[in-house]
Amino acid sequence: MPKLWSETVDAHRREVRNAILDAAARLIADRGVLAVTMSHVAELTGIGRATLYKYYPDVESILVAWHGRHIAHHIEELTALRDRVGEPEARLEAVLSAYALICFHRARHGGDIAALVHRDEHVAAAQRQLLGLFGELLAEAAEGGLIRDDLAPDELANYCFHALTAAGALRSEAAVNRLVSVTLAGLRACGEPAGGPGRASQ
Repeated sequence: MPKLWSETVDAHRREVRNAILDAAARLIADRGVLAVTMSHVAELTGIGRATLYKYYPDVESILVAWHGRHIAHHIEELTALRDRVGEPEARLEAVLSAYALICFHRARHGGDIAALVHRDEHVAAAQRQLLGLFGELLAEAAEGGLIRDDLAPDELANYCFHALTAAGALRSEAAVNRLVSVTLAGLRACGEPAGGPGRASQ
């Protein structure tokens, strides 16, 4: 197959896959997970069911693919936020706060999907990326004396991950902000004032 033709075919397939996942996302947002059926996705996408089955064999495979794309997008957002914010302390707080809000909103839009695909390889890979991102930020903050250094960055990363994932069970963004504050407080070195990490007692 000529290269140009191959690239054109690949691009078309990517477009169709994205259109299918976009249709699934609309159904999830408008009607919930149970509204995602092969018939509804085909109708919204504007393709025949036979064509749809060539790309995805069933609804679960569509949900898994959508969830994987969704998670990858969040990782990109958090990475971009890390690169955009200047100081180590501000970067750490911004990324942790953003992750907590992601968990909060995810529980309201597609939480059932997370339960369905929680063992999927995309989820496991994204979790490793997330822990790596947290670990880098925590190591940087510890090196600057901004947080406690009696625990390894990977241990603190796990602490942040599990603590902030609990945001999915909260009822308001105000409660999410309080959870972030408590999590950040746990990162401070022993004996530091409540005003913030790295601030000496007056």
